[in-house]
Amino acid sequence: MGEPGDVSEAWERNAEQWLAWARTPEHDVYYWQLNLPAFADLVPKAGTRTLDIGCGEGRIGCWLAGCGHRVVGVDSSRTLANRASEAGGYEKVVCGDAAALPWPADEFDLAVAFMSLHDMPHPAGVIREIARVLEPGGVLCIAIVHPLNRPAEHFDDYFSEQRATEVITRNGLEMTFDGIDRPLESYTRALSDNGFVIEELREPRASATAVQRARELAPAAKKPYFLHLRCRLGSGSGTA
Repeated sequence: MGEPGDVSEAWERNAEQWLAWARTPEHDVYYWQLNLPAFADLVPKAGTRTLDIGCGEGRIGCWLAGCGHRVVGVDSSRTLANRASEAGGYEKVVCGDAAALPWPADEFDLAVAFMSLHDMPHPAGVIREIARVLEPGGVLCIAIVHPLNRPAEHFDDYFSEQRATEVITRNGLEMTFDGIDRPLESYTRALSDNGFVIEELREPRASATAVQRARELAPAAKKPYFLHLRCRLGSGSGTA
């Protein structure tokens, strides 16, 4: 635990851990059996161009490309951005700050921020930039750690931002997850302030079939682990 701040350096420091965690076949069952299938049901069909915010090592971008999207990505970790670029699927991957995107206004019709905004120091600034580069009527799909999925002590002051660090060991692999716990309103207010309307808000729940396939998912049948949002940018919104 600790004070909130810039967690980007932690993801660069733990990049090799993450690569092993994300790329070991069948290892990350919460991604493959719960988070991705639910998110896939939220994301629109391929349009003109898709932006992957906080693309990490590239698995979401590769999935999007497999669905016909033309994808570009951005990530603050140089190691992960390089590996995403090598993975294929992306037309381009930029290592940089998602709060200062290098693309012009109205460049994309879809942006995806999959499990990344809670790992960023200033998500409101990132959402503002997404609104700028999305065309009017464009869609933003978000997946974050559910605000109720946090250490018990963080509920003593739910409305404050609090740094969260969790070390998980599973099947011989260790991963240090660094992020920031925030109240849900910190995201929804930033979306509203920048012209987004929330069309869908979903809480993925592990089905009985998913739990049969991966017993580790049993807690996710009763407790929310992730929160998904699909938002649309109003006409005339965004910053030129």
